[in-house]
Amino acid sequence: MTPDVNVAPAESVWSGGGSPYAANSKKFGMWLFIISDALTFSALLMAYTYLRLSTPEWPKPFHFSPSIIFSSVMTFALLSSSLTMVMAVRSMHHNNRSATVKWILATMFFGLLFVVLHATEWRNLIVNEHMSPSSNEWGEPLFGATFFGITGLHMTHVMIGVIYLAIIVTGVGRGKFKYEDVEVAGLYWHFVDLVWMFVFPLVYLMSAKI
Repeated sequence: MTPDVNVAPAESVWSGGGSPYAANSKKFGMWLFIISDALTFSALLMAYTYLRLSTPEWPKPFHFSPSIIFSSVMTFALLSSSLTMVMAVRSMHHNNRSATVKWILATMFFGLLFVVLHATEWRNLIVNEHMSPSSNEWGEPLFGATFFGITGLHMTHVMIGVIYLAIIVTGVGRGKFKYEDVEVAGLYWHFVDLVWMFVFPLVYLMSAKI
């Protein structure tokens, strides 16, 4: 049977408007980065957990003062930065650029506060506790390597985030960047904060010296 070449093609059920499968390229790219980076941190934290559970004499060097106090203040700083980042995205959504600039600057302040506190805590461990990536006084050399590796990688992400926000806030102040740019920056920042919510209890609280 010969097909009828004059039959009109079936009309699409989609009648217009925004495609439900369309994705903003910037947001899509950031989500791809977040997924890949989440896999990296997951592998590191799982390896750390395995080492800790398989080593009977895993060190517990973190005293309440200053390590736990410092890490708790660092956690508060990052949680506060998440709140200010939410307010920045909200202000940009309402096209209030001046408020957006102020909230992003507040986010950068809390990020820098986190880095300064973290560097101070590192200095205390290196100078006073004689801890290094390859050795320490507690007998398990891998402890220093895993601690500095995980926290150092996270602190690097925070510094990159601060630089990223500095670029965004400059563009917003000059009227160049749009809402989506601030929203994508917020995705990165919230991801960095979320990673710390796993690092803090696994690395600090579970290794606190009671």
